[in-house]
Amino acid sequence: MVEILLTQNSTPIFKYIVWLLGKIMNIIFEFLDLITGGNPNIGVAIILFTIVTNLLLLPLTIKQQKFSKFSARMNPEIQAIQKKYRGKKDQVSMMAMNQETQAVYAKYGVSPSGSCLQLLIQLPVLFALYRVIYSIPAYVDKVKASFTPIVNSLTESDISIFKELFGDASRLSQYIGKLKGTGEALSNRFIDVMNNFNASDWDTLRGHYTELTDVINNAESQLDNFNSFFSLNVAYSPSYIISNAMDAGNWLLLIGALMIPLLAGLTQFISVKLMPQAAANNDSNNEGTMAASLKTMNMIMPIMSIIFCYTLPCGLGIYWIAGAVVRTVLQIIVNKQIDKIDIEEMMKANIEKNNIKRAKMGLPPQQLNTNANISTKSVNSSKSEKSEEERKSQIQKSTEYYNKNAKPGSIAAKANMVKQYNEKNNK
Repeated sequence: MVEILLTQNSTPIFKYIVWLLGKIMNIIFEFLDLITGGNPNIGVAIILFTIVTNLLLLPLTIKQQKFSKFSARMNPEIQAIQKKYRGKKDQVSMMAMNQETQAVYAKYGVSPSGSCLQLLIQLPVLFALYRVIYSIPAYVDKVKASFTPIVNSLTESDISIFKELFGDASRLSQYIGKLKGTGEALSNRFIDVMNNFNASDWDTLRGHYTELTDVINNAESQLDNFNSFFSLNVAYSPSYIISNAMDAGNWLLLIGALMIPLLAGLTQFISVKLMPQAAANNDSNNEGTMAASLKTMNMIMPIMSIIFCYTLPCGLGIYWIAGAVVRTVLQIIVNKQIDKIDIEEMMKANIEKNNIKRAKMGLPPQQLNTNANISTKSVNSSKSEKSEEERKSQIQKSTEYYNKNAKPGSIAAKANMVKQYNEKNNK
């Protein structure tokens, strides 16, 4: 397998993820080779690869989108609890606020850390996806085989020649600097260099190795055939294609190259706009600042997509576009499914599950808040309307429950021990 310079010093788990995704890409390419009669296309393979990998990540994607969707409904309740305990720093108040907040999350069947956990799981996979697409010959056997006749003719003595011929090209410098070793390791490093060649680099190679002209021509022709996607070479960046198209006066090619970064920005913008947004809270400056920061980030992401996909190879741009389109479709489907959910029934089921866990801990059952979706103002006003007698009655009932129903070794039993100790020592 071609040595991928960027995977050096990576963790074993990350290398395994890259290896697994590389196997998937190779299977897809072999499938295309079979159905096209020996004429597979890297651009089409990238699109299919994007669809397959997104489907594999679908369970995590659904959980993440479910959390985002319910966050918009939960935030008024969370904010009401925060406002209720605002300015209270004592331990009792902090514990009460935490318990009420956890009860809201349990009611909606989501975890406050769930979205972060899913993102942490997805990030290594996303980085691995880029690694595979950026280094196709390392994982697709047929693409690597196109370089084999050339690299078999190169030896250690050609290292200095390559450094002299291509050392000044900044985009090749990291690969040229790693040219060393012998045997297969050296051949793989030569492929790393040539995998980033543009048309001018191929001409330079052909001009120096005149005895390999036919071999180089065959390899370049085969790679061009693999890389051709709607007349665009997916191995070249749109910036490079546009520059050459302007010199040649090829306006169709120029427009095609421009479409890659523009579509990347547009699809990213649509994907971001479809993401559920948290409800605004006018009473919280902190929430207002966070909302403004999120809005700014949502505007910057499409712009960054345009910049990245203008300078990176078109293959990565195709992956970027295909990924945004797949995420958009999944977002629409998930949103429709969530909109069909009976929220009240869902919350009742979640509370029943949570009460089973609470019973094992010796805690009283949680009751369904029938006013789950009322505004912060309504929550606060309903709380203030409770009489002092009702409040004292609730405290007494809770105390009696803990004293009578706490199981030995449970949290409630330990809380009683602490309470009794404090009462004894405060007399």
